[in-house]
Amino acid sequence: MNYTLDFAPVIEGLPNLLAACLGTFTLAICGMILAVIIGIGGVVLRQSTLAPVRWLVIGFVELIRNTPFLVQIFFIYFALPLIGVRLDPTPTAIIALGINGGAYAIEIIRGGVQSISKGQMEAGLALGLHKAQVFRLIILKPALRAIFPSLTSQFVLLTLTTSIASAISAYELTSVSQRIESDSFRSFEVYFTVTVFYLVISWLMMRLFAFFSARYFAYPVK
Repeated sequence: MNYTLDFAPVIEGLPNLLAACLGTFTLAICGMILAVIIGIGGVVLRQSTLAPVRWLVIGFVELIRNTPFLVQIFFIYFALPLIGVRLDPTPTAIIALGINGGAYAIEIIRGGVQSISKGQMEAGLALGLHKAQVFRLIILKPALRAIFPSLTSQFVLLTLTTSIASAISAYELTSVSQRIESDSFRSFEVYFTVTVFYLVISWLMMRLFAFFSARYFAYPVK
């Protein structure tokens, strides 16, 4: 079977694809920020003295980790309007990414927090710091330093998960590429190009995380 490559539709749609890459970055970064907020908040609540609060966090983590992301994003976009909560595709994708990433972040950050010795916590309390100050000043940064590689790997995966947002027509790379493919029927050329774009996006994300690691989480040189 002979197949003649024709990248003309891809070249013609390149401005739209590049703009869609920015849309993918936007979804990923916003989703990561929300995931970190949920992750840190979940860890704090997970340590609550109130058992129902701890069970609520555990239930949330298990629910999100054991259901498909596609079902989660469909629930937010199609089911919530039935109770009056209507969101556009982009906010829906950001919230779904944040919730999904946050569930994994809770467990990753909790592992980092548990790696900090109780002696450091007790020393902070002995110095007169409040529990919130001990958590923020003594526990959180060393914990993030310890789990930063695992957390960044999860966030790179979250970046690639943005492609599922095409199912609700959110403005991102896969959604735009599907439109170009449906207009041109050049599936190989379109998805080959998109594959390269996702490789570049993942590489840029890893370089960004490496910068933050060196800037904020590197051990001081003695």
